[in-house]
Amino acid sequence: MTQLEIFMPFWGRVDHFKLAVESLLAQTDPDWRLTIVDDRYPDDEPQRWIAELGDPRIRYLRNDENLGVSRNYVKCVALAEAEFLVIFGCDDVMRPGYIARVKQLLAEYPEVAVIQPGARVIDGDGREYLPLPDRMKRYYRPRGTGVRVLAGERLARSLLRGNWTYFPSLVWRTELLRRYGFDQDLNVVQDLIMLLDIAADGGTMVLDDDPVFTYRRHSGSVSSATAVDGTRFAQERALFDQSAELFGGKGWARAARAARWHISSRLHALSMLPAAIRRRDGRGVRILLAHARGADISGLVSRTRGRATS
Repeated sequence: MTQLEIFMPFWGRVDHFKLAVESLLAQTDPDWRLTIVDDRYPDDEPQRWIAELGDPRIRYLRNDENLGVSRNYVKCVALAEAEFLVIFGCDDVMRPGYIARVKQLLAEYPEVAVIQPGARVIDGDGREYLPLPDRMKRYYRPRGTGVRVLAGERLARSLLRGNWTYFPSLVWRTELLRRYGFDQDLNVVQDLIMLLDIAADGGTMVLDDDPVFTYRRHSGSVSSATAVDGTRFAQERALFDQSAELFGGKGWARAARAARWHISSRLHALSMLPAAIRRRDGRGVRILLAHARGADISGLVSRTRGRATS
C-alpha cells in the first residue's frame, strides 16, 4: 500500500478540476492514489471524464447528499488508509515533482506530523502572481532557507502572527487528522486549529522551500467570500481568544501575545472593507471594522470549538 494518499473534495469549475487531476498524472513518481469525493456537483461530466481516463489509481465517489466543505473533509479523512494524506484542492495544481519531493522529506523526517512543501500562487486564469494576502504570508513565514523543522512555541507563535501555510499543499499524518478532526461548523480556520493543536502537543512541522505546489487564489473561493462578509474574522477571533488562553496556560507568553494581538488578521479585515462597502453589506462592514479595531466580536460567533488544554 502506498505511503501517501491524495483526497480531492470536489465542487467547482470542471476545467480547473481537470487541470488538478492532470497535474497528478504528470508526476515523476507514479506511486500515488487519488480519491475524488464529489459533493453532489450538478453535472456528471467530471465523473464521466475520470471513467474515460481508466486509471486504476483514481477512484471517484459521489456523496448521497451535499455535505459542505468541512463535512466532506471529515469524510475524506475517514476513508484514508495510508499513513499520510493530502487534501488536494480541486482547483490547485501539483508540479511534476510534488510526490517525489514529499516522499523524500517523509524518508528524512519519518516522525513528522505535517509537511509544508514550497508553494507558488496563481490566479483564476492560471497566471502566477502575488496578491496582498500572499505577500503577507511570505512576511510571516519563518526566516531561513532550505528545510526547517518547526515545533513548540516557535511554530505556534509564527502561525498566530499570520497563517503562512497553504492548506491544499499540506501533507498530514493521518492519525493526527483523526485525533483532532475538522470542526464541521467552521469553513475557513479548521487547518489552523489543527496546526496549533499539533504545536501544543509537541508535534513537528517540516517547512521546505522547493516550489512543488501551485495554489490557486481567486475571488470565488470560500476563504475570499467569507473574508468580504466578515464571517472569516468571526471564526478567527474565536480561535485567537481560545489560543491566548491555551498558550498562556502553557507558559508560552510570546504565542499567547501573538494570539491576543492578531495583527495580521486585523489588517486583513481592514483590507477587505472596500469590497464589503461596494457590496453594501452593512453587517459585513460592522464586523470588519470591529475586528480591525480589535473589538470583541464573540457575539457574532454562533458556536466555538472546544480546544485541548494540554
